[in-house]
Amino acid sequence: MDFPNIRHLQAVVETARLRRVALAADMVHLSQPAVTHAIAKIEKNLGAKLFDRRPDGMFCTRAGQLFRRRAERMIDLLQEGAAEAARRAGRDEKFAGEGAARKDFHGALTPVHLRTLLAMATAGNYSQAARALGVSQPSVHRAAKDLQRLAGIRFFESNRRGVALTLPGELLARQARLAAAELQQAVYEIAEAQGREATRITVGAMPLARTAILPQAIDDVIGASPGAPQIRTVEGPYPDLLRALRFGEIDFMIGAMRQPSPADDVEQEPLFDDPLSVVVSKSHPLVGRPSVSLDDTLQYPWIAPPLATPAGSYLSETLKIPSLPGTPVKIVSSSLVMVRGLMMRGDYITIMSRRQIALEEESGVLTTLPIPLENNERSIGLTFRKGWHPTPAQGRLITRLREIGATLSEEPLSKI
Repeated sequence: MDFPNIRHLQAVVETARLRRVALAADMVHLSQPAVTHAIAKIEKNLGAKLFDRRPDGMFCTRAGQLFRRRAERMIDLLQEGAAEAARRAGRDEKFAGEGAARKDFHGALTPVHLRTLLAMATAGNYSQAARALGVSQPSVHRAAKDLQRLAGIRFFESNRRGVALTLPGELLARQARLAAAELQQAVYEIAEAQGREATRITVGAMPLARTAILPQAIDDVIGASPGAPQIRTVEGPYPDLLRALRFGEIDFMIGAMRQPSPADDVEQEPLFDDPLSVVVSKSHPLVGRPSVSLDDTLQYPWIAPPLATPAGSYLSETLKIPSLPGTPVKIVSSSLVMVRGLMMRGDYITIMSRRQIALEEESGVLTTLPIPLENNERSIGLTFRKGWHPTPAQGRLITRLREIGATLSEEPLSKI
């Protein structure tokens, strides 16, 4: 569904609140026929009736209740984005002389403005943005210029690579992406309420979750219903996953949590604590010795997780292996595929969760050394955007992950 006119969203919200088209029209400064037309257009695009028209007023249907909640959130996000952009423009010297920034311009934003802003944020120049939108380059120029005039803020600036968003532009674009994500959530929720499973769930999966926890939860959810949602997993470095989460490109993340919280606009929910172990190949010379110490491992090449990860920081701060003179750390990688491939070729050593190598240990490929590690537990959990509300399908997957996490948290460490 294409993003509606913001004033049309406001018309739906006010009609739901006041139950009278005439009163809603006065609130959003539109004519009664315009409000009626706006509601009808959104209903057509959603394929759902939002209101029951009765003699005593307009009453939300189930779809209307779902859409109203999302519409209010969309409006709030765009209002926050407009206010943040105006504040930043007002504080920044390079915007001096641009005119007075309007912090309340969000109500006048059109779908063309938002599409242009997001296309420019992705493309980086007018010609590519025009191709992405399927319009002419002059049309993109006009829409960008009109958006800046409307807000009294410079959102675009030329550079050697083309055109980039200014910081106020980035602030508004981020909130616009989140508003678009809320609209998509509304489409999913209404489809589910009508008995149509249309939800797609996008999960940012970190290494431990990818090996067993997430596959189990996905299999359980899909196996529970023939109309299960489509689930997409996204892998990558933690900073990339976090950015995708904060910009509405993924729904939630699962994996090792960061302390302190990585950003003010996300929240973390612990599922279970996971201990780290020293891991080697089954054929490593240290395997089978009656006693092995950490010092014994320093004679062999180490594969270290990236420093920014909990396992990497534990290796650096607690064991201090990377900082030793003539450090044994020869490779830095968080890829289990890479680690396994190296261990099949040499006497490498690494540190990771035993749960992470469960399949390799069962097949006799990798194993752990009996080296005690103090304070070696890290919290595994979920990371969400603050204020994010899952659809029922997303909620079912999250509930299953919580159930698996509760089982793992009760599992004795001796069994790991």
